[in-house]
Amino acid sequence: MKNSAKFMGLTGTFSALATSSLAQEAVSLDQKVNDIFAASTGWFVNFIFMALPGTNFPWIVMWLVVAASIFTLYFGFVQFRFFKHAIQLVKGDYSDPNDAGEVSHFQALATALSGTVGLGNIAGVAVAVGIGGPGATFWMILAGLLGMASKFTECTLGVKYRNEYADGSVSGGPMYYISKGFTELGLPGGKILAVLFSVFCILGALGGGNMFQANQAHAQISGIVGDYPGWITGIIFAGVVFAVIVGGIKSIANVTEKVVPLMGILYVGAAAIILIVNYDMIGWAFGQIFAGAFTGLGVAGGMVGALIQGFKRAAFSNEAGVGSAAIAHSAVKTKEPITEGFVSLLEPLIDTVVICTMTALVIVISQQLIIDPATGNYMLNEAGTAIATIDGNSGVSLTSAAFASGISWFPYVLAVAVVLFAFSTMISWSYYGLKAWTYLFGEGKTSELVFKVIFCVFIVIGAAASLGPVIDFSDAAIFAMAVVNIFCLYFLMKLVKTELASYASRLDSGEIKKFHH
Repeated sequence: MKNSAKFMGLTGTFSALATSSLAQEAVSLDQKVNDIFAASTGWFVNFIFMALPGTNFPWIVMWLVVAASIFTLYFGFVQFRFFKHAIQLVKGDYSDPNDAGEVSHFQALATALSGTVGLGNIAGVAVAVGIGGPGATFWMILAGLLGMASKFTECTLGVKYRNEYADGSVSGGPMYYISKGFTELGLPGGKILAVLFSVFCILGALGGGNMFQANQAHAQISGIVGDYPGWITGIIFAGVVFAVIVGGIKSIANVTEKVVPLMGILYVGAAAIILIVNYDMIGWAFGQIFAGAFTGLGVAGGMVGALIQGFKRAAFSNEAGVGSAAIAHSAVKTKEPITEGFVSLLEPLIDTVVICTMTALVIVISQQLIIDPATGNYMLNEAGTAIATIDGNSGVSLTSAAFASGISWFPYVLAVAVVLFAFSTMISWSYYGLKAWTYLFGEGKTSELVFKVIFCVFIVIGAAASLGPVIDFSDAAIFAMAVVNIFCLYFLMKLVKTELASYASRLDSGEIKKFHH
């Protein structure tokens, strides 16, 4: 009887399982994957994002900001001295079409920007301002300006040590300059560090550069058109992404040079309209930003809270020091590695100083922020009623509401921007992951195709599942790239200084001339 009862119980269980909806199965599967993953990788995530003792300042952010400050001083404020020349290079004034490489300066910049300009600029800024107050914007801008020197350093090395192949294709990035540069300087361990960087890069590309983007895009689309299965969004995205990335960096660059300016103009244009309508409040908003930077304006944590949030947002947004952009910039057509260093320093300026500041100004001016007396954090305020306290998930909705206060239909524009940002980030990160993959497993069409298919499968998984710990882990992997990269840049930066001195003297003497097309 006991056995038959057991059997009946089991059959009952099985029939209950069989009749449960697919959605519930998906949720429980999600949960299982989450639990297993969190248990095995939690230590790594906790280590990367661990706060400095006695503070709530993540050490990884300090690691990035200190490096950016050192590079700024070591290269004599290169980001300001060569700013005008960087603009001339992007315009193509010095470009020789016969130089080795696959893409133009502008295309390389657009590809790298498409990897960094993303949801962090929309959602992340709202969270930073919400927790750190308007003053967080000041520290975000400062960190962005310093980060320009980190980009300059890594992207110069990326071109200097790239591999150029007989068919005209190139492969470059930290894994190449770490292994070759260390060998050149007679330092041990270059190969091991390069492999470590490549592993982190692949993990980061599949997670933060892929699954997270698909997940957020699906959330934004389903929020407007109504709820539907995520795998549908995933399959559409995977198809479009595969069509672009199967053609390699030239195909990616052709798309990003059109998509990046479009999404930038769309987003900055909408912000500019709100600022023009409220032009009389711009001065007040900047006043709030400067006052808040040094006093915190009553926000929990005061000035330190504002500084932490600002630095954190800049570091997470522009990826200066992570090494990812050096992979895209390595494909440029040039015989002077330093020129791409100059071009790349424009990236944190556009990403953090321009786009993030526009978002912050709109949020501050929309006056939809009131301080929650219980926490000291800002809350979203609509018609005098607090409807949402800031947390990591309310970022997009906060920005959306802030913009909607000036333009009622803005949430639709934002949805388009989020989809474009997600799509462009995916195609750029597919290239970063691919180059790390071919460094580990060898160049060749088959090796490349295997990675591209894996990448597209992960898009579908990302859109269909809510894999919190997986995303946390891949975020940690992206910042682990920065641990390896910056450690190596300290040894290699003297090579960049030699390149800079040589180029600057030839530019001053008139030896380097503009190219007449």
